[in-house]
Amino acid sequence: MKAMMLKHTLIAATCVAAFSPVHAAGEAKNVIFFLGDGMGPATVTAARIYKYGEAGSLSMEKLDRTARVKTYSNDAQTTDSAPSMAAYMTGVKMNNEVISMSPDTRATDPATGKSYLNGTDSTCPASNGKAVDTMLEIAKGKGKAVGAITTTRITHATPAATYSHVCHRDAENTIAAQAVPGGAGYNAKLGTGLDVLMGGGSRFFLPTTVTGGKRTDGRNLINEMKAQGYTYASTGAELKAIDGKATSKLFALFTNDHMDYELDRVKKSLDQPSLTDMTLKSIDVLGKNANGFFLMVEGGRIDHALHATNAKRALEDAVAFDNAIQAALTEMEKRDPGLKNTLIVVTADHDHTMTINGYGKKGSNILGTVKNYKDGTELKDADGNNYTALVFGNGPNRPATRKMLVEGTTDATQVLHDDYLQESALRMGSESHGGGDVMLFATGAGVASKTFKGVIDNTKVFNLIKQAYGF
Repeated sequence: MKAMMLKHTLIAATCVAAFSPVHAAGEAKNVIFFLGDGMGPATVTAARIYKYGEAGSLSMEKLDRTARVKTYSNDAQTTDSAPSMAAYMTGVKMNNEVISMSPDTRATDPATGKSYLNGTDSTCPASNGKAVDTMLEIAKGKGKAVGAITTTRITHATPAATYSHVCHRDAENTIAAQAVPGGAGYNAKLGTGLDVLMGGGSRFFLPTTVTGGKRTDGRNLINEMKAQGYTYASTGAELKAIDGKATSKLFALFTNDHMDYELDRVKKSLDQPSLTDMTLKSIDVLGKNANGFFLMVEGGRIDHALHATNAKRALEDAVAFDNAIQAALTEMEKRDPGLKNTLIVVTADHDHTMTINGYGKKGSNILGTVKNYKDGTELKDADGNNYTALVFGNGPNRPATRKMLVEGTTDATQVLHDDYLQESALRMGSESHGGGDVMLFATGAGVASKTFKGVIDNTKVFNLIKQAYGF
């Protein structure tokens, strides 16, 4: 009888094993979400060639799984950063300029056509949509440590979409207040607060009575954050001196506005941390939580350089972003060998209009003029003028009459100069976003990362992360 019972038990166990997944849901204890703002496919390709050559690879390109992501917003073919990042963080399509609110939320008053902003930088009217939960809020509610770091202002659209809810992205005073535990306007869904918040933008945390401050309510939110137990840093040296493993809450504002471009940070020896520095320090702080963590890392100034059609700074920031990805991979492999409990996702919120054109010779400087792949001579347009490999669909540099370009660095009119602006087909004050799909790369957490494949909507990424967490 005992032998028969044992036999049935073994058969039952075999059947369960046969129909059970190899890895159970909820295998991702930690998630690091990397967002290269505006980092469309052409930017990824150009950054690879710029740093490693045509046959090389960025760290992000070596990850196990890839996908293409649709980025359109609820009301536009071409999205801005607010609804595109919010789609990743909430799984909800919303209108352009709206931060983590329901689809019916309007960024402008339909009666007046004016944005929902006033002198006090208020939140949305009660009748205008409702807040929708973000991944950061959900993770916090599950007992995980959470953080958001960026090279832009921390109240800018992308980081704001992780922890705040407003009907217009420009309400940055209101966004800042939502991050301060215990203060007026605090986002209670953050519980005890973000465990890490770092980037630029002290202007929206300081009153107008302080030089550079933009707050009209008289509050000094930096002091309020310190009073809530946050360790504060304002320089790269100060951040380096902080022991992340002994710090429970970390808050840092390194500049009054956006942080400097990577090219300038390095060349001018500015006392600002690299994105890699911020990433590793964040992992130290968040990694102490036994329940795991969620960290959002934004390479935000890629987007700004592209808006200016300054390809060199865009590529430098894209490479710095990729370096942060590699640093995180290396660090998490030490903490979690094989990334069995860590999911890393890398993507962009939208595309730009930069493209790579001409039949350039392999090995040519991607920032330079196009050389004929047959004999290395300058290729010419229909009017007999040479042209650069990188150009934009629109932007500020649209010469009335084109002339021969010089591949030098003496002044900003020469194509290899730090400040050179690539030419554009349409003249505009600032280059616009592009509406094309973006790339996604993912690795870790076993089978969870393998669900990131094919052509998917940006809202699906939110659901895939939730599934990986087991929420």
